[in-house]
Amino acid sequence: MASVTAAPDAGVAPARRCAYAVLRRVYERGAYADQALQAEAGDLRARDRALAMRLAYGTVQRTATLDHVIGLLSDRPPAKLDPPLLAALRLGLYELLYMHGAPDYAVVGDAVELAKAHARGGHGLVNAVLRRAAREGAEQLLGALSDATAEQAALKHSHPEWVARLWWRELGAADARALTAANNEPGELALRANTLRTDADRLAGELPVRTRRDPLLAEALVAEQAFDVQGSPLWRAGAFMAQSRAAMLVAHALGPRAGERVLDLCAAPGGKATHLAALMEGRGEVVAVERDRRRAGVLARNAERLGANNVRVELADAELARLPEFDRVLVDPPCSGLGTLQAHPDLRWRMRAEEVPLLAAAQARILAAGAAALRPGGVLVYSTCTISATENQSLIAAFLDSHPGFSIEDLSARMPGLAAPAAPASDGRAAGALLTLPHRDHTAGFYIARLRRSPSNGG
Repeated sequence: MASVTAAPDAGVAPARRCAYAVLRRVYERGAYADQALQAEAGDLRARDRALAMRLAYGTVQRTATLDHVIGLLSDRPPAKLDPPLLAALRLGLYELLYMHGAPDYAVVGDAVELAKAHARGGHGLVNAVLRRAAREGAEQLLGALSDATAEQAALKHSHPEWVARLWWRELGAADARALTAANNEPGELALRANTLRTDADRLAGELPVRTRRDPLLAEALVAEQAFDVQGSPLWRAGAFMAQSRAAMLVAHALGPRAGERVLDLCAAPGGKATHLAALMEGRGEVVAVERDRRRAGVLARNAERLGANNVRVELADAELARLPEFDRVLVDPPCSGLGTLQAHPDLRWRMRAEEVPLLAAAQARILAAGAAALRPGGVLVYSTCTISATENQSLIAAFLDSHPGFSIEDLSARMPGLAAPAAPASDGRAAGALLTLPHRDHTAGFYIARLRRSPSNGG
């Protein structure tokens, strides 16, 4: 794909120019923000790359609020503006109202130059709107926004109304309010030291950035500075995997042992499969199933890079029937991803409420297939990176009703201090699972349920 930065805007600060190009890919081409950043960042210095990421991700996250302010300051509604012009307006407005780092004149000037170079006129509107925003300031323009109700919070914290209402209903107003606010903050950059090659102490000493240890996850490091993960020689050498601490909990919840046979369904890109392999000390077998050929290739390359030689990649549908021959099974199916809105800023605008029950139906089928592949007495873990009872508590409760040979085990007792218990289904079933919340646990939002099959053949 050709870069959208070809127009003569060389006088614009590199980070803003990159962020603008990312925004145009997202808004005009439907690109994913992280992939657009990878394509546009090029040879940016680490500092500029980090700033471009903050500008682009923050602007996408705050789109609804920014458009509300544009509507206040302009007689032309955002939907009527030329997309390249609107991208420049949103970018400049985000930096003026939410970042407060650079001088106002520099922010306004660069946004005007971007509009001049890429839009079909209208740079005078960009100048007028941003100058007015700079004069009135964030307190006046944003201070009147409330988050007392779900609908108000959706505007103030820039979420689809259906998501805000879902969390108000399932988590309560206080947690939902805090969660919608936290989703607009930068997420953690957590690294899993690959214990097949190194350990967390050694890795921390070799990394070019400051890190801190997690007191409960021995292989986890949280980077306190931004850096180019995939550009690191340590990444290429397989010393670590970028992985949220919540995602690391999943393999520990399954608790595989050396020599066992483990099935990982929907396994790409391989973070959990390779973590399972490391916990097994490279002994035994992890059958990592992925139906998408391209993603299966990514999975295979990650396993090779990390030295996870006991991972066998299988290109197949996760719903495929299998013999009950696995000691442990991980079911980590596609989900709405509502626990990862910090890391995936455009996801909130892609997901639709009507997709959730469709996802839940597929999740239930994959869970049933995973359960059928588990030997009697074996352990199955179901995990998602979403905060949605339809895909989590209610689904597990329904599974237990239809599979009397399975029972749920209390992860909060097994893994004390690692995460808080999830609220059970509305009728009290499926108690014992864990739920991480970004505003509370400072990591991605994950649901994790550990199930055990009866030693008899019932299931």
